[in-house]
Amino acid sequence: MPPPRAIIFDLGNVLVFHDNTLLFHRLGQRAGLTAPEVSQRLTGAGWTAANRGQLDAEGIRKDVCGALGVDLPMEEFAPLWSSHFTVHEAVLPRVEGLVGRVKLVLLSNTNPLHVAYVRPRLPVLERFDAVLMSCEVGHVKPEPAFYQLALERVGCAPHEAAFFDDLPEFVEAANVLGIRGHVFTDAPAFDAQLKALGL
Repeated sequence: MPPPRAIIFDLGNVLVFHDNTLLFHRLGQRAGLTAPEVSQRLTGAGWTAANRGQLDAEGIRKDVCGALGVDLPMEEFAPLWSSHFTVHEAVLPRVEGLVGRVKLVLLSNTNPLHVAYVRPRLPVLERFDAVLMSCEVGHVKPEPAFYQLALERVGCAPHEAAFFDDLPEFVEAANVLGIRGHVFTDAPAFDAQLKALGL
């Protein structure tokens, strides 16, 4: 099979790391709760609503603060809510090296506050051919429509695209559609995966 014409990337634990345990710990410190208690209280529909764009920044703040029983002003909440992200420095040169060789797409389940935090820290996204944030388009992985929208944006058939995500269930959803899905683990493994794809 020829090399793919498009590479579709997940965001979390691919281009950036997100340490949810750290997030829950920091939120817990402000709310007088343990990290497991925070995790339990934030499990549920609120994440999906935020990821679908049904909650704006203020809606997320109210939802999270309400669940935790604390009222943090936005100027404190917003940086705290995104304090668990770090850029995956090792993978960025590899992504840069693909610019101009294949179409580059971002396909991420995320919310408006995280988008606002991450975008300025990943200038390479300005060189992507399509950036699809779930909260901006109303679809979430593993819905087929989200993957299909990514393909439409770059004019590729499923077999002409490869997809990298850290979650096997999202990779499997891509495979079902005929996209060449790969579980992302780390930069050296990514090198080997690209080589196997002919890139």
